[in-house]
Amino acid sequence: QVQLVESGGGLVQAGGSLRLSCAASGRTLTAYAMGWFRQAPGKEREFVSVTTWSRGSLYYAYAADSVKGRFTISRDNANTVTLQMNSLKSEDTAVYYCAVDRQITLATMTSPGQYEYWGQGTQVTVSS
Repeated sequence: QVQLVESGGGLVQAGGSLRLSCAASGRTLTAYAMGWFRQAPGKEREFVSVTTWSRGSLYYAYAADSVKGRFTISRDNANTVTLQMNSLKSEDTAVYYCAVDRQITLATMTSPGQYEYWGQGTQVTVSS
């Protein structure tokens, strides 16, 4: 069983920055994908960014078009992923979730249903 704990959410003004972190425990996540999704009130959960990690090498990182150039995902080690969010907009307001799975491919990485483990979420609120 894998437990995920997110941290770093909060309230920020538009144009500001936040850094989210996700720490995993219960298993060493070598070769697992670790990603971020978000869900705004009344909307479906949507993909934000994902990275895989294998034996210390960044395998690939991918971000949704809506956050490219503003958000950067990084994998500090097998069990920790961070999301640096810059130039935040009001439309970035959502609960952000960390998600993990071993079987993610380029074809499936944006689908929430493909991820087995989820964190409890952290609120990000961007005021305009």
